[in-house]
Formats: sequence, structure tokens, C-alpha cells
Amino acid sequence: MRAVITVVGKDRVGILATVSGKCAENGLNIVEVTQSVLQDMFCMIMLADIGEMEISFSQFAENLKKMGAEMNMDIHCMHEEIFDTMHKV
Repeated sequence: MRAVITVVGKDRVGILATVSGKCAENGLNIVEVTQSVLQDMFCMIMLADIGEMEISFSQFAENLKKMGAEMNMDIHCMHEEIFDTMHKV
């Protein structure tokens, strides 16, 4: 089972480290990541294995959302199946 994590906001040092650190704390394994900076805007998509996740998926997603708000960024986490279904329409 995998999750898609998206991060968008003003670029600053440590975004990737902060988000991947939160994943590691909760037992997620990052299997793929892509990021780019467009002028001063940071955009990242991560694919994470959630098979060994140590908390509920909904709690982890909420924690990321709160962390994003604290960082003045939008961070979203969804199951890969939902992401795939949304983009097949």
C-alpha cells in the first residue's frame, strides 16, 4: 500500500528533510520523490510505502496538514488508489 504526498509553498531550506523526517518517525518508507522550484515556489510529490505505518492513515494525513499550516505550505496525503481514481476521470 502506498500514499501520495504533495507539498506546495514558498521555497525555504529544509522542506524535504522536514517532511521525510515526519514520514520516518511514523514508519513510512519514501520510495520515490520529485521536486522542483519555480522562481520562489517549491513543489514536491512523494510516493511512500505505508505498509509499516505506526499510526492510522487519517491521523498521519491530519498531522501533515497541520505541519504544513505551521510551515505556511499546503501538504496533502492521500492513498494512491484515490489519487489514481481521481486522475482517471
